[in-house]
Amino acid sequence: MKKVVIGMSGGVDSSVAAILLKEQGYEVEGLFMRNWDTSLNGDILGNPNLNDQICPQEQDYNDALEVCKKIGIPLHRIDFVKEYWDYVFVYFLEELKKGRTPNPDIMCNKYIKFDYFIREAKRLGADYIATGHYARIKDGQLLRAVDTNKDQTYFLSQLNQEQLSKVLFPIGELTKPEVRKIAEQYGLITAKKKDSTGICFIGERNFKNFLKNYLPNQPGKIVNIETNEVVGDHVGLMYYTIGQRRGLEVGGTTDRLFVVGKNLQDNILYVALGEDNPYLYSDSCIIDTVNFNCEERPLECSAKFRYRANDYPVTLEYLDNGEIKVKYDAVKSVTPGQACVFYDGEKCLGGGIVKTVCKDDKKLWYIL
Repeated sequence: MKKVVIGMSGGVDSSVAAILLKEQGYEVEGLFMRNWDTSLNGDILGNPNLNDQICPQEQDYNDALEVCKKIGIPLHRIDFVKEYWDYVFVYFLEELKKGRTPNPDIMCNKYIKFDYFIREAKRLGADYIATGHYARIKDGQLLRAVDTNKDQTYFLSQLNQEQLSKVLFPIGELTKPEVRKIAEQYGLITAKKKDSTGICFIGERNFKNFLKNYLPNQPGKIVNIETNEVVGDHVGLMYYTIGQRRGLEVGGTTDRLFVVGKNLQDNILYVALGEDNPYLYSDSCIIDTVNFNCEERPLECSAKFRYRANDYPVTLEYLDNGEIKVKYDAVKSVTPGQACVFYDGEKCLGGGIVKTVCKDDKKLWYIL
């Protein structure tokens, strides 16, 4: 009998994944990862849970323990607090300092859930690991989930073939309502539990206040890029992303203002009027941190530049330095630091991190 160690988060998805694995005849053990320490990490400002009798992370552990007892599998617990800080959170802060918009969930998957977790699972004698991600693997190829609304392959785009060869995604063939229905049928405590949101393993935070724990505010001017007029003040470029509309706190305009760029050297936030303003659009970008989880190196495919965004047709030019120039018709709000993820139909091929945004083969001067 093959042994699977499944990451138990205390949520409904991993709970049902564990049930399905048992039904499929695997020997199943759970592993709860504790990756954040509020006290040790100075997580004070912006934390809504400081006065709670039990912190959300411990409640998640208790829920995971209750589920494991209910379905009859052991639950192990391990701390990856230092590893998460070193490989995910430091990266997150460094990217913000550069004015970029990082995606910590992608790095959390790459280094914690599918690296350190795999190492610990091996120590426990596992043949495979499993998680409650909405994704599928067929013949070693990462595929989108059946539930396209919940599909999480975007966040798994930095996993390599070796990592994927050791992974099972039991709920990838199910929709979220089907997952909740199974949890209810088994009487699980997590059946109606709200999905986790916020920063990976940290949770919901007031983002501006939370960052004050680690990065000082750096106030500067908000400038209308078309008129060069100063229209307001910002508290720090790290709080804004390309295409953002809310939170600018600039009045006196009949049309909506959108963030179109950042000048890191002069600490200027550029804005422009209208959601279809030409300054929001690009037609190519350069990506680094390139990863493919398959043998093919396509010249044409589709790409997703944000998790909830549409796929866009792209052509790929492979550069000598290992980076890729991604070409496309006009796409709005492509942002340095975000992931560019490649797809061929339902296959997720991998991707990279947006380094430079261009138009007409020239770097856009106003985006970092």
